[in-house]
Amino acid sequence: MPIFPVERGEIYYEVTGRGHPLLVFAPGFLGSREPVGIGARNAIPALARSFRVVTVDVRNAGRSWAEIGPDYDWPLYTADHMALLDEVGINSCHVFGSSFGASFALALAQAAPERVSALVLQNPIGLSGDNRELIEAEIAQWTASLAGRPDVSPSALKAVGPRMFKRDFVFSLTRNAVGRITAPTLLLPGDDRLHPPLVSAALARLTRAEVLPRWQDSERADSVMERVSGFLREHTPGQAMLAGRRS
Repeated sequence: MPIFPVERGEIYYEVTGRGHPLLVFAPGFLGSREPVGIGARNAIPALARSFRVVTVDVRNAGRSWAEIGPDYDWPLYTADHMALLDEVGINSCHVFGSSFGASFALALAQAAPERVSALVLQNPIGLSGDNRELIEAEIAQWTASLAGRPDVSPSALKAVGPRMFKRDFVFSLTRNAVGRITAPTLLLPGDDRLHPPLVSAALARLTRAEVLPRWQDSERADSVMERVSGFLREHTPGQAMLAGRRS
């Protein structure tokens, strides 16, 4: 079973496919382990035809666990994700973040720009003027899922939400920090209260992203999947050089 140790915890991951590495952060808030979908399909099998896809249960989600202490915050997650790349032997990879996973993806791209060759941000979560209660409900649900664990301090667990979600925007980074990200970015924008259009619009501007509108339309699922795969292939290291030689 692919599990590796991190500081005061263990992380579960899986690797499928071959090619340039692609690290995927699933939707599902802090319990992030839901399928990454485009249309009604799980996108992982299609991506694994062209890339070495690494999926991960982030700490305290799915089959991963970790202690919850006073330093439980975004940098701890990012340290896990860099340790995962080391564990799998990856120096540079594409990163796909779906919903809440987009916040993990952005944090990694900002902390280790040399390790992120391209970003796909699907349906990014974020704070707008009218969705704080939805975010608080997600925090409460995650907190309740861990409350019965004997190794979890109730007071330490209660402090996680206010600490991790004290920022606005995408929570993991400020707008200024997002604006310093240099990885080529493809954005599949959000269109509901939990995934606010205003947050996606700001991400598009700050990252200078290519935007793929109407990606949720079921009749467009095949073309959206083709564009996501094509974007990642275009930004795979060495592909631009090969294209230049062919021309």
